[in-house]
Amino acid sequence: MEARSSRRQRNAPTINDVAKHAGVSPMTVSRVINGEQVVRAATKEKVEAAIAALNYSPSAAARSLAGGDETRIGLLYSNPSASYLSEFLGGSLDQSSRAGIDLVVEKWDEQTAIKAVVDHLVRGRIDGVVLPPPLCDHEAMIDALREAGIPAVVVATGHAPASLAAVSIDDRGAAYEMTRHLIGLGHNRIGFIKGHPNLSASEERYQGYIRALGEAGIALDDALVEQGFFTYRSGLDAAEHILARDNPPTAIFASNDDMAAATVAIAHRNGLDVPGDLTVCGFDDTSLATTIWPELTTIRQPISAMSRAAVDLLVRHIKGRRGQSEDGPPHMLLDYELVRRQSDAAPRLRPKHKGRK
Repeated sequence: MEARSSRRQRNAPTINDVAKHAGVSPMTVSRVINGEQVVRAATKEKVEAAIAALNYSPSAAARSLAGGDETRIGLLYSNPSASYLSEFLGGSLDQSSRAGIDLVVEKWDEQTAIKAVVDHLVRGRIDGVVLPPPLCDHEAMIDALREAGIPAVVVATGHAPASLAAVSIDDRGAAYEMTRHLIGLGHNRIGFIKGHPNLSASEERYQGYIRALGEAGIALDDALVEQGFFTYRSGLDAAEHILARDNPPTAIFASNDDMAAATVAIAHRNGLDVPGDLTVCGFDDTSLATTIWPELTTIRQPISAMSRAAVDLLVRHIKGRRGQSEDGPPHMLLDYELVRRQSDAAPRLRPKHKGRK
């Protein structure tokens, strides 16, 4: 009995079957199912006739056509930081449960064609997508979703596009505040590890660091700045290069906690005490910040709250579109917080050699 039911499900018509029967694209079928008004009346009639002829009525599609509220959203991720992703996913699942919607989590990497992942979302009848970093700044992905008629909310971008809903913090202001904090402790040689160059938030944080130095009359020393990629491995390499300078810094500010944790590891490998010999600060306040020793002073980015807000914005956008009441994409700016722990202190004279006996 169950086997026969399973076979019927596998042989049920798909959105591609409906598209072929109506002589349109699968995306047009999806738009009709979702009640979008961009489809011409004659085309809509052909699609609805094909749906009826093929008895195409999976629960999501049937309820959408009947004006129901069932909603499926996707979380598309490609983030190298497991701790960041864990908090982001937790907030997304929590808000999805509260809203009574289905959350589909999909991973994308550069080996997969963008068209393939977007087509997969269409086949899965996804109503909208949340894009955490780094996909929040991936123009090709955003363009492909837009062309497919799939609304998106970007999270943690440094420059929110006017055409999309967005949730972020003031990255430049946060980095400025952290750098001012280090200057206030007495540091005037402050190293900086940049985030991934493809992310706008990375540049915002770097500009905040530069602004704070300039206001304090401290010249920017390019020898104390290294490129990172938001990964632990890149943090190891960057910290090693900075600390190998003839006149190393007394503090290093890394653009995320993964790279800051790597900096602490390199400092310990070089026989330096943190924070006695070297102050280390991060950004994000993920779980990693409190699982290493010393615990990191960092900028608390409300990752879970940002993901919950993104899901809420997306659901409201989808329901607004179905109800023909679109007010334009909102941009939410959430608060950050500088959290002091054990990894920062006033500078002290350090030995010139790398190791200590």
